[in-house]
Amino acid sequence: MAGLTGRMSTVVKAKVSKLLDRAEDPAETLDYSYQKQVEQLQNVKKGIADVVTAKKRLQMQETSLQQSVVKLDTQARQAVSSGHEDLARTALERKNVAQTELQGLDTQVTELEEQQQRLTDSEQKLRAKIEAFRTKKEVIKAQYSAAEAQVRISEAATGVGEEMADVGLAMQRALDKTENMRARAQAVDELEQAGAFEDLTQLGDGQDDIDRQLAQLSSGTQVDGELEKMKAELAAGGGKPAGELNSGGGEGGGAGAGA
Repeated sequence: MAGLTGRMSTVVKAKVSKLLDRAEDPAETLDYSYQKQVEQLQNVKKGIADVVTAKKRLQMQETSLQQSVVKLDTQARQAVSSGHEDLARTALERKNVAQTELQGLDTQVTELEEQQQRLTDSEQKLRAKIEAFRTKKEVIKAQYSAAEAQVRISEAATGVGEEMADVGLAMQRALDKTENMRARAQAVDELEQAGAFEDLTQLGDGQDDIDRQLAQLSSGTQVDGELEKMKAELAAGGGKPAGELNSGGGEGGGAGAGA
């Protein structure tokens, strides 16, 4: 069962892949890939902007701390001059804290600057890559369009395309039907000349085969009656036709007269 399921899965994947391959438009695929790369470039630019913004905030904090250090140092000197060592100590402690924060900010700003530089380099490389892809994309699209047009022209000229194949099949069917009809017409004409068909105009008396057979039988009986009648007349006249009897009588009379 597992083997059958695996085969079915493979067949389905193959069918889906074939359908997707037929539906895929290279121009649309290239444009989509270019769009995704442009989106990546925009993300990189946004990242650079975020890094620069963070660096600017740190630099502003750094400037503020530097001003605080100067101010605290001045306050500490004034406190010492006034004999307020406690206040001077507090000012100096705050100055040290501010200086420590300044060192940390310097480190962070340096790291952000390095990150900004890396992102800027990546952005420039990605920009160049996208520009090259865009140029190549347009070339491929133009080549594909030209090849597609060439294929359509060749298919139309040779009749190997699907649409032209359908047209060819339709023409072949029309030719076959025409040839069959011509052969049928010739056959009917030949049979008509050979007298194989009855003349339908002679069948307008409304008689069927039985009526015609009865009519022939009646005609034969009438002929037989007339024949018997003729035989009887000949026998009554001495076995000769009436014309011959008259002629013979004439000749006999003539002979007797001569005698």
